[in-house]
Amino acid sequence: MPRTFQILTLNKIAAVGLDRFPAKRYVVGTEIGEPDAILVRSHNMLEMPIPKTVMAIARAGAGTNNVPVKKMNERGVPVFNAPGANANAVKELVITGMLLASRNIVPALHFTASLHGDDATLHKLVEEGKKHFAGTELRGRTLGIVGLGAIGRLVADAAIGLGMHVIGFDPEITVDAAWGLSSQVKKAHSVEDLLKHSDFVSLHIPLLDATRNLINEKRVAAMKAGSVLLNFSRDAIVNEDAILAGLANKHVRYYVCDFPTNKTQNHPGVIALPHLGASTQEAEDNCAVMVADQLRDFLEHGNVVNTVNFPNVTMPRESAFRLAIANSNVPNMLGQISTTLAAAGINIHNMLNKSRGEMAYTLVDTDSAIPAKLIAQIAAIEGVLMVRDLPLLKQM
Repeated sequence: MPRTFQILTLNKIAAVGLDRFPAKRYVVGTEIGEPDAILVRSHNMLEMPIPKTVMAIARAGAGTNNVPVKKMNERGVPVFNAPGANANAVKELVITGMLLASRNIVPALHFTASLHGDDATLHKLVEEGKKHFAGTELRGRTLGIVGLGAIGRLVADAAIGLGMHVIGFDPEITVDAAWGLSSQVKKAHSVEDLLKHSDFVSLHIPLLDATRNLINEKRVAAMKAGSVLLNFSRDAIVNEDAILAGLANKHVRYYVCDFPTNKTQNHPGVIALPHLGASTQEAEDNCAVMVADQLRDFLEHGNVVNTVNFPNVTMPRESAFRLAIANSNVPNMLGQISTTLAAAGINIHNMLNKSRGEMAYTLVDTDSAIPAKLIAQIAAIEGVLMVRDLPLLKQM
């Protein structure tokens, strides 16, 4: 009887993603008590009891602030996400934000909505009032981008296409990301260097201890006078008091963000959108498909791609018998695992091990089936967090 996997969904997940799970092998629903994996979007899981049966969590989006990643680390449970799947949606919203600010669209809309009278009166009022909303063009202006991942690179390309100059800062940029970056993007040497030269600044970084309040009072003061700050990453990356002070003294022209708060509500210099960054059907579909495919590959083959806490480990199947082992990244783990297998007469056909910080992950293909007693022995090795037996399933 083939293994059936149970997937708990905590939010509405796009059907195109759920369709990636074959109905004969997967049960997917909102009322599953002992799930093998959890699919989530925005549901807050931080205080939620996670069943012991859970082997993986997949978030249909990029950020995982709503997932208890640290607790999952302690259990050897990977947390998948979908980096880049919503990048185009966010890119288009950033461009929208720049246009809203540069052309004073929001106050202009409010002005137009306040007009009363017949058409002749409206025409006269429009001609008299439009001078108050004269803006600037994007062409020839400089956009500074902090964070050059999937979204930052797309924003850079779009801005260049609009005739803007682009400078970027990302000390953590990967080799792949650097290869994908336009040669027209100039490198800033620091955040302050970028702020000093930018008419518009767009933030595309995760919320970490190191990035919390990244834009503080000192850095607001370092911004070019009359510039616009755009934050479609996370609210706490920008210190609200600092940016409001910058708006009050006219040093900052607009703050455009995706995170309304009481402090910024109805502020004339704040354009706050209702967290629309990834709110397109295309983005939701892309995220759902990406995490569904990653989750299925992990459950069936143990492969790990795009997690926030595990190394990327993928190994083609060359055997019908496979073990997946998550363990603390400490010395002699591989030696203990291979010795245990050898002592039981199990020949290793192929093995791949990688580490990431405190976490290590190993895939082992063997030439024969691995008895449950032997799996229990490996699970009992100090530092081993999770062991999974992954016999090759018949393709469906």
